[in-house]
Amino acid sequence: MDPFALPPLAAVLDAAATLLVGTADVLRPLAGTASGALAVVVATLLVRALLLPAGVAQAKAEQARARIAPRLKAIADRHRRDPQRLQRETARAYAEERVSPLAGILPMLAQAPVIGVLSAVFLHPVVAGRPNGLLEEQLAGVSLGANALSAGAEGAIVFAVLVGLLALIAEITRRAFRPPASLEGPAILRQVGLLVHTTALIAPFLPLAAGIYLLTTMSWTLGQRALLRRRYPLP
Repeated sequence: MDPFALPPLAAVLDAAATLLVGTADVLRPLAGTASGALAVVVATLLVRALLLPAGVAQAKAEQARARIAPRLKAIADRHRRDPQRLQRETARAYAEERVSPLAGILPMLAQAPVIGVLSAVFLHPVVAGRPNGLLEEQLAGVSLGANALSAGAEGAIVFAVLVGLLALIAEITRRAFRPPASLEGPAILRQVGLLVHTTALIAPFLPLAAGIYLLTTMSWTLGQRALLRRRYPLP
C-alpha cells in the first residue's frame, strides 16, 4: 500500500506538488521550457539548506565515532570471547568519551520525512486524484515524468548526461570520504565503494525529475561534507 494514499499524507504531497508547480510557473519567464527542471533544483537546494543543522550534527557525530573507533576496536579484540564483558566495556567507553552510540542517527531521522515527501512528488504521476503537473514539464524535449526506457531516442542523451554526472559525483565522493583503512576492513570499503554508485545505476529507471533531484542533492552533499570535514576533521 502506498502510504501517500492516506488522506493526511496525500494532502502533504498535494501541497508539495502544488508548490513545485507554482515555482515552475514563477521561473518560466527566466528558464522557459526548463522551468520545471529548475524548480526541482531550487526546491532541492532550499530543502537541503533548511536541513543544514542536521548535517552539522551528523558531521560532529562522525568525528566523535572516528575518535572513539580505535578504543572500541581494542576492546573488541580483547573481549571478543566474552560478549557480556565486551558489552560492558563498550558502554563504558562510550560513557567516558561522552559519545552516544546513536550519534548521527537522530539527525538522519529528522531529515527523512522532509526528503521523503520531496522525493515522493517526483515519483507520483498522480497526486490527490489529479495528474502531477510537475511531471508534465519538460527538459530538452523530455518529459520530467519519463524514464530512460520511456523517453525514447530523444531522451537517450539527456539520461546519458545525467547518469554520467551522477557516476562522476559518486566517484569523487567515494574517493574523498571513504573510511580510513585503519578503521574499516577491506570488505566494508568495497561495499561503500559500490553503494555510492547505486544512485547512478537506478537513475535511468526513475522519472527524470527524480534524477535531477538526485543529481542536485548529491552535489550539495559533496560540497557540504567537504566544508564540514574541514570544520570537524577526523582524528
